[in-house]
Amino acid sequence: KVKSIDLTALDKHGTVYDDDHFGCLAWSHSETHLLYVAEKKRPKAESFFQSKAPELGTSSEDVGCPEKADVPLKVGSPCPGVGGVQRGSCGADRVLPQGEQFVYHEDWGEALGKHSVPVLCVMDIEASSISVLEGIPEHLSPGQAFWSPNDTGVVFVGWWPEPFRLGLQHCTNRRSALFYVDLTSGACEPLSGNNMAVWSPRLSPDRCRIIYLENNVFGPHQQCSRLRMYDWYTKQTSTVLEDVPRQTWGAFPGIYCSALPGLCWAADSRRLVLDTAQRSQQDIFVVDTVTGATTLLTADAPQGSWSVLTIDRDILVARFSTPSCPHTLVRCCPVPSTQQPFLGLALNLLPMQKVAVLPGAGLEAQVQWVCLQDAPAVPGINWSIRTLQPPPEQEHPQYKGLDFDAILLRPSEGPTAQKHPLVVMPHGGPHSVFTAGWMLYPAALCHMGFAVLLVNYRGSLGFGQDSVYSLPGNVGTQDVCDVQFCVERVLQESSLDAGRVALVGGSHGGFLACHLLGQFPDTYHACVVRNPVVNIASMVAATDIPDWCLTETGLPYTPDSLPDPAQWAEMLHKSPMRYIDRVRLCPHPCPCVPASSAGAEAVPLPQVRAPVLLMLGEDDQRVPPQQGLEYYRALKARGVPTRLLLYPGNGHALAGVEAEADGFMNMALWLVKHLRC
Repeated sequence: KVKSIDLTALDKHGTVYDDDHFGCLAWSHSETHLLYVAEKKRPKAESFFQSKAPELGTSSEDVGCPEKADVPLKVGSPCPGVGGVQRGSCGADRVLPQGEQFVYHEDWGEALGKHSVPVLCVMDIEASSISVLEGIPEHLSPGQAFWSPNDTGVVFVGWWPEPFRLGLQHCTNRRSALFYVDLTSGACEPLSGNNMAVWSPRLSPDRCRIIYLENNVFGPHQQCSRLRMYDWYTKQTSTVLEDVPRQTWGAFPGIYCSALPGLCWAADSRRLVLDTAQRSQQDIFVVDTVTGATTLLTADAPQGSWSVLTIDRDILVARFSTPSCPHTLVRCCPVPSTQQPFLGLALNLLPMQKVAVLPGAGLEAQVQWVCLQDAPAVPGINWSIRTLQPPPEQEHPQYKGLDFDAILLRPSEGPTAQKHPLVVMPHGGPHSVFTAGWMLYPAALCHMGFAVLLVNYRGSLGFGQDSVYSLPGNVGTQDVCDVQFCVERVLQESSLDAGRVALVGGSHGGFLACHLLGQFPDTYHACVVRNPVVNIASMVAATDIPDWCLTETGLPYTPDSLPDPAQWAEMLHKSPMRYIDRVRLCPHPCPCVPASSAGAEAVPLPQVRAPVLLMLGEDDQRVPPQQGLEYYRALKARGVPTRLLLYPGNGHALAGVEAEADGFMNMALWLVKHLRC
């Protein structure tokens, strides 16, 4: 039986949210109601000068409304003396507020530009009706909701939108808490502390426990998260896993993920599965929520990137890939046992693998994987992970001993005497990570004959919380030095063409690429950047994440404070724009210009020389296109070969089909042209 309900005709709310931040679609346990999130219905506004033609054949006498003396009217108020009736009419029409047409409505930033005031909605399937839940405080923006045990109410994450909304995309540090609203009384109560950032709640199959992720408010946008658990019946909250200061092989690396799998609980309602970055690879772990013990489920599996898709009745489905092999679908199957439910897994990506039986908690390490959908490896790509230790002079004074990784892809075919050009790709974030999984751009470039170096500099995820904390205040120096040190080491140890090295990066990766062009102009011979940060000082007032600008510069952030002149100068000092020019002292200063030293005049000379291709999203709220335009104009004024591509309808990710296709072709042709391939 198929039933269709027209939400537009019911007109109870605005657009339904289908994003990963607020959106949900949750059946009640009775399967009679459906819970979802939508934009709150906004009253239609009317111009001050809106005029309506009188209806023909109608007068105040016809409808029995006596004429009244003129009374001063309030804008948007109903008729004087007639409650709830639209001004200028004696009918039952709604009041249309005037002067509200052009009021600014805040949104939740990049990729959430149409989300302002979310509401929780319930669809009654049998009655074909929609209700907007009441009882949620107006100072909260609800999302990620699900039904409480016994369908008595709804559990949701509530974000604080005051004093103003900040971008949510890739920001797991926004003040939020877990709440419960009772459907009978309408009462709303918190289930977690209200001075943290929480997200991704998941109810156990026995409906007794809720697991969720937690971070501190503000600070790095992404970091090592805590795993917390709320017991529905005892009302107690416990910490299952803390953040991990340093990554150590053989130990749990910490949780670095934007969300838990939608279904992550094992059938015993005690264990759950999740994937997380472990240095430059991604692995799957099972977590015992009672003891906090963790077990690596991919210990004996091939090295690469593993991610959990779902688990249901202990059938675990995951995805696996490497830099040379696209995604493969794998699963583990339940095998009958006389003891208790367990997981049995096998893998046929490698020969001689067999199915193993896991009889219960504590023996999970014996699992192996079964391949459901194999994907052949892309020929001609060799890859490896390299670990580097920065030189002593580049050690962080507080976080000593940190190292970092890089993933190197090299063509495995072609003349052995030919040295391949090198494309250097630092990731964005900066608190993100390249894992050894399938990535289209690096694989395609490698297939074209380029070696590709993906650098996970200090500050990347998966290396411990200390590594994350080491970078704020050191952007433009520590991350730049790590990338340059890695490039020089790879050029020394590998048979690559040091005369044909290019940079490709987006967002903070573009920030690093532009820094490297200016700080090491002799190393790089071409550059492609997508929505790069080039001037933190000019970005702070235009971005949806002003806190990022101050935090990464090493400055404190509060919503009610403005940067002082010294802080503005510090943001500019850490920006790539600082390295557009180098200063040469001229021995014959102009008398009109203050000299930088006795008998000498500071003369700016172009520092950046490599040709630069910029790709900008016209609708980017994260790194507004004015950033790239600022860099473009500075380079053009100095005669540096520069080209700019502006993609309308695209945001920070440049994820539109046309933008993706056009962007890759332009990038490839730019590299081929300027590296003389």
